[in-house]
Amino acid sequence: MTDGPYKADEVELTSSLGYYLTKARNVLVERTDRAVKPLGLTAQQIGVILMLSSRRASTPFELSRAMSYDSGSMTRLLDRLEKKGFVVRMRSSDDRRMVKLELTSQGREAARQLPNLGASVLNDQLRGFTAEEHATLIHLLARFIANGPEGGVDVGCGPAPLQGQPRR
Repeated sequence: MTDGPYKADEVELTSSLGYYLTKARNVLVERTDRAVKPLGLTAQQIGVILMLSSRRASTPFELSRAMSYDSGSMTRLLDRLEKKGFVVRMRSSDDRRMVKLELTSQGREAARQLPNLGASVLNDQLRGFTAEEHATLIHLLARFIANGPEGGVDVGCGPAPLQGQPRR
């Protein structure tokens, strides 16, 4: 057992870090869902759109790994996006066993709009935070993630510098 701020017999649900992280995620997902609803998307689906748009992934396997989804969940998510007309699956010309993913014109248009929607959602959620508080929040969360089992590998972020400090 390691030393830390929590003692097993003193942990209370509503005062634990896990509770606050879960609530923060849920608030952000709910706000994002409302923002992307006019596009016909959900917060869960925009990750796929952005990963394909940025070319960080091009296959269901790469998406599953990058987004920490099991293959069944990713298949269902891609089925919904394909049915809505955002994504198409195609067999690779090099290896017919491999499925490649591409955004449709509707998917590319959504990807074009998502940065503005995302910035708006985050700015609304950070209303009242100073620039220093924002930088501190990012820095502390990055440190928290880095303490994970894989050192934060494949989570898409690294430690952010505090305002006025150089990025390492």
